[in-house]
Amino acid sequence: MARTKEFDPDAALQSALELFWRRGYEATSMADLVEALGVGRASIYATFGNKHELYLKALERYATLQNPRLLAELSQPGPALPAVRALVRRFGAEAASPEGRLNGCFITNTAAELGPHDQSAARCVERSWEYMETLLHSALVRAQAQGELARGRDPLALARVLLTLMQGLRVIGKASKDPARVRDATEQALSLLD
Repeated sequence: MARTKEFDPDAALQSALELFWRRGYEATSMADLVEALGVGRASIYATFGNKHELYLKALERYATLQNPRLLAELSQPGPALPAVRALVRRFGAEAASPEGRLNGCFITNTAAELGPHDQSAARCVERSWEYMETLLHSALVRAQAQGELARGRDPLALARVLLTLMQGLRVIGKASKDPARVRDATEQALSLLD
């Protein structure tokens, strides 16, 4: 008879996500994971694989938790441009917050730490960015069709600029002690939509 697991894998994965998000991949040891998850090393390996596999599962979970929120924010009925503006402002506000300075964005953190040399992590990051870009693009196409965005504007190029600026806000917010830097950049990004 198979032995039942003595821990909740979903709760353990959430704990791993939070630890990796705060500390990063390299600064998180297996001993840190054992302590944070409250699970033995053998159970972590048996359930999630090695540290790298656990990190990728945590990264996928993060995207899975964020994606429905992004979809809900950008696919509301009615005018589309206010939803895009609200999303950019939310990213700016989160980046300038004390928690934003502490944690940043798990996707952005991964891009900076692992993206250049870890193909698996880079693919996860790219999927997340493609998803956000697609949502922004769709919202901007809708805005253009509804007359909110000038006909001569390129919705895909605007979506890419906004994605890049939003990710940049997360980086600046994490490293800068001046929240005005993020607030000013947010408002300038929004002026691209005028």
